[in-house]
Formats: sequence, C-alpha cells, structure tokens
Amino acid sequence: MITAEEKSPEREEEEEANPRAEAFLEIICRVPAGEVEAALSACGIGPTAEVEELVLKSRECYKRPKSAVRFFRWAGQSVSHTAYAWNLLVDILGKAAMFEPMWDAIRSMKQEGGGGLVSVATFASVFASYCAAGNIKDAIAALDVMDRYGLKHDAVALNSLLSAICRVEGRAQDAQDVFERTKATIPPDGDTFAILLEAWEKEGNAVRAKSVFGEMVVRIGWDAANVSAYDSFLSTLVRGGLLDEAFKFLQVMRSKGCLPGINFFSTAVDLVVRKGDYLNAVAIWHMMVSEAGLVPNFSMYSAMIGLHCNAGSIDDALGLLDEMPLNGVFANSVTYNTILEGFIKHRKAREAESFLTEMSKNEQLPTASNCAAAISLFFKEFNPSAAIDVWRCIVEHNITPAEDSAKELIAGLLDFGRFTEVTKRADEMIDMRVELSRSTMENMKRAFAKAGRHQSYDNIARRLKRY
Repeated sequence: MITAEEKSPEREEEEEANPRAEAFLEIICRVPAGEVEAALSACGIGPTAEVEELVLKSRECYKRPKSAVRFFRWAGQSVSHTAYAWNLLVDILGKAAMFEPMWDAIRSMKQEGGGGLVSVATFASVFASYCAAGNIKDAIAALDVMDRYGLKHDAVALNSLLSAICRVEGRAQDAQDVFERTKATIPPDGDTFAILLEAWEKEGNAVRAKSVFGEMVVRIGWDAANVSAYDSFLSTLVRGGLLDEAFKFLQVMRSKGCLPGINFFSTAVDLVVRKGDYLNAVAIWHMMVSEAGLVPNFSMYSAMIGLHCNAGSIDDALGLLDEMPLNGVFANSVTYNTILEGFIKHRKAREAESFLTEMSKNEQLPTASNCAAAISLFFKEFNPSAAIDVWRCIVEHNITPAEDSAKELIAGLLDFGRFTEVTKRADEMIDMRVELSRSTMENMKRAFAKAGRHQSYDNIARRLKRY
C-alpha cells in the first residue's frame, strides 16, 4: 500500500468517520460489484473525504478491486477526491494487476488535477505493482513516461523504481542495468547507491558491490549520513569471507569520518568471535560503541562476553554484563553460565563462588555441566563447603542430569574424609533417582572400609538396590 502523509482529524471526527467507513465496507463485502453503487446510495449515509480514504486503504478494498472502483466513483459524486484517495485507487488496481484501469485512473488524475494530483508516490505504486507481478520491463517503461504527467526524471523517481525492482528476489542485475542506462541523465544520490549495494548484499555478490561502491565514492564522495550504503557494502565483504579486505575499507571509511551501521557490526562481531580473533573483536566493539554510538543487541553482548571469558578477560565480561541493562538488554541464564564457565575454566574459585551467589540472587540457575565443574574446582581449591553449596542448589532446584555432579561431590568428600556428609548426600542422590556409577560405589566402599565404616556403606548400598 502506498505511504502518504496521514491526516490529523480531531478525535470527534474520527469517532464519526469510523462507523461510516464500517457501514460502507459492510456493503462492499456483502453486495456484488455491479450492485455496490446502488446499495451505497440506498444506505442513506453520505461519504466524506476522510471516510473515503479509510475505506480505500482497507484490506477489503484491496481484495475487491472492482467494488473499490465503484465505491470510488460513487464517493466522487459527493466529495472531491484527495490525492491520497487517487493514489490508493491506483495502488489497488496495480496490486490486482489491473494495469489498463490503473493507467486510466492516472490519466483521470492528470485531467482532474491539471497534473497536480499525479506525484512520484503515484509512480512508486506503479513501479511496485509491475515488479511484484514480474513485469520489470513495464516498470522501467513507466519511468520513461513520467514527464508526460509533469514529473521530473530525478533521483527520487529513479530510487523508487530501483527499490521496487530490488524487492523482487534475484533482480539486482536488472536494477543495475537501469542505473547504467540512466546515470548519464539522472544524477544518482546516496540513496541510489545504498539501494544497489543492499541488492548486491542480498545476492552475496562482492565483486559487483565493490564496483558500485567505487563509483559511489567517485560520484558523490564520502558522506557520514550514508550509513546504509557503507553497512551493506562491508556486510557483503564480510559474508563473502573477505574479512581482511572489509577491515581495510572500514579503516578508510573511519579516516573519512564515515562508519557503517549495526547490521555490519553485528555480522563482523559474530565472525571474529567465531574465529577467536580477540584483538579485532575488541577493536570493532570499541568502534561500534564509542565512535558510531550504536547499541549492541543481546546476541552481540553474548558473543563478546563469551570471547572475553575464553580469553580470561572476565572482568571485561562482567563490565559488559553490568552495561547490558543500561542499554535495555537483559542477560539470561546462558549469559550468566558463560561467565561462570569462564571463572571455572581459569580456576578462579573465589570469583566463581561469589558469582554463584549473584546468580542465585538474580534467579539464574547454573547448568548441570557447570555445577559438576564447579564442584570439582572447589575441591581442588580446598573449599568443600562451596562444593556442598552447589549440590544444595542442585537438590533445591532439581538441576538435571546430576550424575556428574554426584560423582564429583562424593569423590571430593571422600578425599576430605567427610564420611557423614557422604552418607547424607548419597541419601539425597538416591531420593533424586541419581544413578551412581559402579566406579563411584567402589571408591565409596574402599574409603568407608578403610575408615572402618562398613555399616554406613552397607546402608547406602541397600538403599540403592531398592531403587
């Protein structure tokens, strides 16, 4: 549907207009197209210009183009059609592939308004309708006849056509051909190149993107406002595996005071993180946040937090975690577990214990694998109480599977000679239906026997057999 400047009627007028529009639409939906005008005349309700627009932009009229034409004709007996109403009619007919009636309407617009009613918006609708129907040649031909309706062949008109062509999948070359044919007579602007670059991005053609980008720089120079063009160009290079080349172009852009948008930065961050390229990732992040002033999204924060954790820069990861809510982005259990995993991987036991407490306060649970790894770490760092706290969390929140955590807990408690604690936790494990491996039971049996606690082990073994 065409975009047009919205009206701003008073609330009372809107409340009066909507019931009228609904009454007209009920007739349009119920009555055969040939009887619409008679039924409308018989309903005893008169149209207004605002109501006419409301009716024409409804789905019902787009579904029933012939009835829409008859409503338009009937309304015209009482009110003067606005330019918006005419454009809606042209759009309805075009979307229905009723191209001859569409041109009849455009010619009527010219006659009725002395050419003033026909606008670039009218032809934008024509371009879009032809392209959606696969009639690219007819859309291009429509550009050539715009001057007959008092319209200039300028960049705005050209961009409308290029945009319509590029919305059709696989038609970037058609748009490029139009550009090549018209660039000598219609000076392109930044939007022209942005449209073409976005089209080549969709098709993943880095060679054509570089050619268009080069011509853009020659013709219109560098413009910090042309973010979408830079964004599409660099994204094409990055997705095409030309990461190093993209970074070189990015540095040139930066030196000219120009930067791409969030689309490129999101793609670039994802790629450098997957490559484990820590230095470039940090540089890109700084450029995005500090220089371009862009706000990262959740996936970008998650990727960078993971990269910092893998590199051991967990303080930087915590800084990003604290920053997220300030930008309206909120961490989830995956984010928290990524940081916890970083503490565990780099054997930062105290920090891991403290962070588990923070996770509990924020109602974020550790994963089963992190629980097992944390229990193992805490025993290695001579902190059995912290390991037991992790197990308590597992029991309280029924974190499963718990077999690995159970194995680590029993092994650690046996190493510390905490037999009473082993008995207590083993009972919990049996109650939770946690499967204790043969090796775990054998280790337990040997340790209890060595400590002269045969009866305690036998009680555990008997309970386990009952389950």
